[in-house]
Amino acid sequence: MHIPLEDFFRNPKQTGFHIAPDGQHISWLETYADRLNIFIQNLTSKETRQLTFQTDRDISNYFWLNNEQIGVLKDNNGDENHHLYTINCSNGEMTDLTPFDNVKVDVVDELDDNDDEILIMMNQRNPVLFDVYRLNTRNGLLTMVAENPGNITGWLADHNGVLRIAISTDGVNSSLLYRNTADENFETIVTTNFKEGISPLFFDFQNVELYALSNIGRDKIAIVKYNPLLKAETELLFEHPEVDIDNLGYSKKRKVITTAAYTAVKREFKFFDEWSARRYQKVISLIEEETEVYITDADKAEEKFIVRTTSDTSLGNYYLYDEPSHTLTHLADVSPWLKSDMLCAMQPITYTSRDGLVIHGYLTLPQNKQAQNLPLVVNPHGGPWARDTWRFNPEVQFLANRGYAVLQMNFRGSTGYGKQFWEASFKQWGKKMQDDITDGVLHLINLGIADKNKVAIYGASYGGYAALAGLTFTPELYACGVDYVGVSNLFTFMETIPPYWEPYIAMMYEMVGHPENDKELLASASPVKHIDKIKAPLFVAQGAMDPRVKKSESDQIVTALRAKNIDVDYMVKDNEGHGFANQENRFEFYSAMEQFLAKHLQ
Repeated sequence: MHIPLEDFFRNPKQTGFHIAPDGQHISWLETYADRLNIFIQNLTSKETRQLTFQTDRDISNYFWLNNEQIGVLKDNNGDENHHLYTINCSNGEMTDLTPFDNVKVDVVDELDDNDDEILIMMNQRNPVLFDVYRLNTRNGLLTMVAENPGNITGWLADHNGVLRIAISTDGVNSSLLYRNTADENFETIVTTNFKEGISPLFFDFQNVELYALSNIGRDKIAIVKYNPLLKAETELLFEHPEVDIDNLGYSKKRKVITTAAYTAVKREFKFFDEWSARRYQKVISLIEEETEVYITDADKAEEKFIVRTTSDTSLGNYYLYDEPSHTLTHLADVSPWLKSDMLCAMQPITYTSRDGLVIHGYLTLPQNKQAQNLPLVVNPHGGPWARDTWRFNPEVQFLANRGYAVLQMNFRGSTGYGKQFWEASFKQWGKKMQDDITDGVLHLINLGIADKNKVAIYGASYGGYAALAGLTFTPELYACGVDYVGVSNLFTFMETIPPYWEPYIAMMYEMVGHPENDKELLASASPVKHIDKIKAPLFVAQGAMDPRVKKSESDQIVTALRAKNIDVDYMVKDNEGHGFANQENRFEFYSAMEQFLAKHLQ
């Protein structure tokens, strides 16, 4: 069944549910004037009110500051310079607490036990460096807590809100810094090369030891306890033989760790306490759908919980679980216009690269078609140090609905598979990383699933680079390509990174290549330097405000190709950044991509 394009890419009906600390109100995002805005409901009276009326851009990142205020991180047209706004839940008044030009704000600690203040970091003093401030959300008073000496890239407070951990880098080596009290100076307690390290998550409940993610001395990231006074790992809590552990949860009320999360084929959990395991099983027993289940938020008393479900064929549902009564109340179907039985299953696949690495990925096949000689869209992920997972992906479902098989692969460098797999990607942009993509395409062609004459490559960010690299270095393989905010020139990409990425530039040189020392390598891997090799039609899309991959990256490849009379379509949106956030721009982009693929793959 042909599903309208807008049904895949329109804003959700309702999403992003949270619960107030006292459990008296829930909040969510709902579309108003084609933009996601905040609504709240009194759980007793069921009175519902719209709090925000934004029309320029979706609200996406928001949280409860206290029972009377909601915090919002919002940028301008995708420039990623987020400001912190507060919203008064009584009258909807919205106040910018960080009204500074060209400044980026992030939250260090929400200070759950402090109704008036939070810890933030921002680069107001120096665009490269983030200092920490204590911010009173009721009167806007800002007080600097820690001035960045020039090399700190991250901060962590203990459960009392005292800033006691800092992460520093010289670009290649990372250090963990510690102080026992707010009056002491930070001292380095461990230094590692960026290829391994320890990432503190939170203090234990005595504020003595740290729970942390670590791959020091091991290939896969594990959950450990680390004593900063002893400067030593004291306990290995959990590790997985095949994949990295990526998260650890805890109960602040009961003062216990609860769950570790990791992703093999799908998301899985390791439970550390019986109460959490029982609650999770009880929730699952009350949900009828075949789905993954996540507990995403809770009130301070840990009596009411927000539950989210999702799967490969559904954006899922939200529920409110009441622990004392063991009842589950349905809150919202995120996209009720999409029915799971009309969508396509993501199948996990593996194949072996030409040099012997096992590559994991996902294959989505269109419904009601034989898995034979299908047109194929190859969709490498962005990052590149990220990974694809088993989840609902509107792009994949849209393409499968239009009759295409879709291949996603976690090429070398993808995260989650350990240190060696990640390091295998260093200085391999356009080289072995691209070979992993090529080998996946050849695998499907050899199986007879893909029609070798009808293969397209489409990706965003690094995936956009991979699309350009595919057309450049394996021109015989692809009938066409779509580059969405992708890099075309590794030299200019390195020159135009945001100022707050500068502490990582030496690391980028080691992972991607140095503009002087690796000049030949970067030139050989930059598609814009090899325009003569590109034969297939190309569609390029770019946000003018993108701070990560500047518009000049797309301009270069389009100008060079048009000079050679190569067919290239170019879409630029002035009010977008690294990807199109506004609904009408998404509609236009995917409509153009649909027409482009139909023209060249049918």
